[in-house]
Amino acid sequence: MRIFYLVFSIILLFFVGCDVSKPDANGIPLARVNDVYLMAEDIDLTEFENLNPEDSLLQIQTVIRNWATQQLLIDGASMNLEEKQQSDFEVLLEQYRTDLYTSAYVEALVQRNLDTSITTTELSVTYNQNKELFVLRENLLKLRYINIGSNISNVNEIKRRFKRYNSEDQAILDTISIQFNSFFLNDSIWIKEDQVVSKIEPLQKGFNKLLLKKPNFIQLNDSLELYLIQIKEVLASGSQAPIEYVLPTLRQIIINQRKLKLIGQLKNEIVNDAIKNKKFEIYE
Repeated sequence: MRIFYLVFSIILLFFVGCDVSKPDANGIPLARVNDVYLMAEDIDLTEFENLNPEDSLLQIQTVIRNWATQQLLIDGASMNLEEKQQSDFEVLLEQYRTDLYTSAYVEALVQRNLDTSITTTELSVTYNQNKELFVLRENLLKLRYINIGSNISNVNEIKRRFKRYNSEDQAILDTISIQFNSFFLNDSIWIKEDQVVSKIEPLQKGFNKLLLKKPNFIQLNDSLELYLIQIKEVLASGSQAPIEYVLPTLRQIIINQRKLKLIGQLKNEIVNDAIKNKKFEIYE
């Protein structure tokens, strides 16, 4: 009913008291610019279903007016731009259409045929061949930290287990982590120094960030909170990035190389198949 109401309202709005001839094609015309018609089915009325009827009508009026403006500008361009410029535009449009279709088709073929499995050996070879690409632009850290209330009852046990951090300690800390305000205990992965600073408030408030420059244990108090930080490893900006840190980039490099190779193979196969089936001939 809402869609019917909208269509009916638009028809009344544009055609009561107006002498507008309908085009030959079936459908309800909403507007005309010279010989071009905007039909009711050209507008997706479902976009306005959540609006009240008055707002919906205003929105559709805007759509119609924008359409008319565009058509008038196109007509103005066809009458006022030089023929050479218009001809150049048509060439560009045809080339864009060709590129759009061929790119979409090639991408579909690639997605269907691309092997995305990557071995450890391939990653290692690619890393060693492109080491100059993997120089750090920021400091990296391996660390763990815990943020707890400074007056928590078992603070000494938490400190002891946090510093020692054997397999039993890891299990216990994981079990009682609900007591922590925040924490990060995976000290086997590299993270950016800026990410560390963003999570540890005292480092944002003037505490010496040089504390993060070397492996050590750090204890920081901030108001009613206590931060326990264990720096495990540090890599300075300008160092060679570790392979595990750049794995996503390595995978993307390998996939892109495979894509380029596969695209060349697919294009050759398409041409050769066309020649074989007499669909493509070169006349001498």
